[in-house]
Amino acid sequence: HVQLVESGGDSVRAGGSLRLSCAAPGYRYTGEMAWFRQTPGNGREAVAAIRSGGSTTYYAVSVKGRFTISRDNAKNTLYLRMNSLKPDDTAMYYCAATLFQSWLVWSPSEYNYWGQGTQVTVS
Repeated sequence: HVQLVESGGDSVRAGGSLRLSCAAPGYRYTGEMAWFRQTPGNGREAVAAIRSGGSTTYYAVSVKGRFTISRDNAKNTLYLRMNSLKPDDTAMYYCAATLFQSWLVWSPSEYNYWGQGTQVTVS
């Protein structure tokens, strides 16, 4: 059974930084991983994704240049470094992983495993 557990969410000042982590014990890291976020009344939006090889990344235009996604397969952990945080970044952040390799990394339906979410609040 694969479990994804996010951590690192916090309340921070605008302009500050934060690093989210997603522990994935039992995951073989053969597929894609991503971070999504959701606010009340809205669906989940893709924030960043990283291919299984770790060399190809994707970012939403709203976070490009400020956020960095990375993965440490040896530690079974996914990260999201968030810099220059803005109030609009306030949301519940979720990590996700696919069972196998996928080329539709921006689609929530492609992801088989999801974490419980970690709250990020920027003020």
